[in-house]
Amino acid sequence: MEKKKIHINLPAPFFEHEQLVPKFAKLAEKYEVKKTSYNTHEEIQPDLAWPDAFIMWSWPKFRDEEFAMAKNLKFQGQINTTRTTAEAALKAGVPMSEARHCWSPAVSEMALTLTLAGLRKTSQFHMEMRQGVEPWVEAFPTDIDSQERRLAGRKVGIVGFGRIGQGIADLMAPFKVELKAYDPYLPDAVASSFGATLTSVEDICANCEIIILCAANTDDAEKVVNASHINSMRSDAVLVNVGRSMLIDMDALLKRLEKGELIAMLDVFDTEPLELDSPFRKLKNAYLTPHRAGGIMESITFALDVLILDMEAAFEGKELKYQVREAALQCFGES
Repeated sequence: MEKKKIHINLPAPFFEHEQLVPKFAKLAEKYEVKKTSYNTHEEIQPDLAWPDAFIMWSWPKFRDEEFAMAKNLKFQGQINTTRTTAEAALKAGVPMSEARHCWSPAVSEMALTLTLAGLRKTSQFHMEMRQGVEPWVEAFPTDIDSQERRLAGRKVGIVGFGRIGQGIADLMAPFKVELKAYDPYLPDAVASSFGATLTSVEDICANCEIIILCAANTDDAEKVVNASHINSMRSDAVLVNVGRSMLIDMDALLKRLEKGELIAMLDVFDTEPLELDSPFRKLKNAYLTPHRAGGIMESITFALDVLILDMEAAFEGKELKYQVREAALQCFGES
C-alpha cells in the first residue's frame, strides 16, 4: 500500500530539538514525510498538490486559493490557526484540527505563579538578595509591607473564561477565593460549575484584588480592559496578563503604574521582544516575563501528539477529537 504523504511545515529548530527528532523519525517510518520551514505563500504553493496532510503552526495562512491547490489534502493540522484559515478549511471541506489548547495548562499554571509572586513579592525579594540590598524585618510588625498578602479568600476576577480561565479556576479552588469571571460567550452554568460568578469587566476591575487577563485575541477583545477600567482598580490590585497585550490599554496601565499604584505581572507586550528602553523595565511595581507562559516543551509535544492522532483518525475515517467547527470561528483572531 502506498504511504500517505505528510508535509510538516514548522520553524527549523523543531527539526533539530532532541525531544522532537525521534517523534518526526517515527512518523517517517509510517508515512512519506517532507519537512520545510516556509513562511510565505510563494514558498509553500509549489508543494500544495503533494501531501495528504499538513502539520504546521499557523503560517502561511491557507486561503481559498491554497486549499484549491491542495488537491489531495485530507487533513490540515495546525498548532494554532487564524480565522482566515479556519473559514477557508470549512469552505473547502477539509477537516482541520488545531491544538492551541495544549498551551492552556502551562498558561494557567503561570497565571497562578504570577499571582502568588505578585502577592508575596518573591521576585522582588530574589532580586534584592542577589544584589545584597534586601531589607530584613527589624521592627516587627511595623516595617512589614501591608501589600504582601495571602491569596486565600481573596476576590479574584478572570477576564476570559475559556480553557485557560477554567484551568486557573481549578488551580484557585484550594485557596477558596471569591471568583468572578467575564466571558461574553460563556453560559452561566459553565461558570457556576467552576465556582465562578459571571459579571462585567467593570465589576471585576473595580472590586477584585487580583485581576487575570487570559481572553483570546479576537477583534472584540481589543482593549477589553480600557483606561477607565484601569483607573477604577484598587491601588493595591494585582494585575496578571498571560493573554495578549491587546487585551488592555497599555499606555493607561503605564500611567497608573508610574504613580506607584497597582502591581502588574506581565508576560505579554505590544512589542516583542520588549524594547530595552521600555519604561516598563524601570518600574518597581511591574514584574516582567518574556512571553513564557505556555511555551514549554510539554506544550509542544502535547500539541504535536494531538495533531498526529487526529490526522490518523482522518485517514481512517474516524471522528476527529479536535476538529475546528463553524461554531468555534468566533474564538479565532488573525494573529
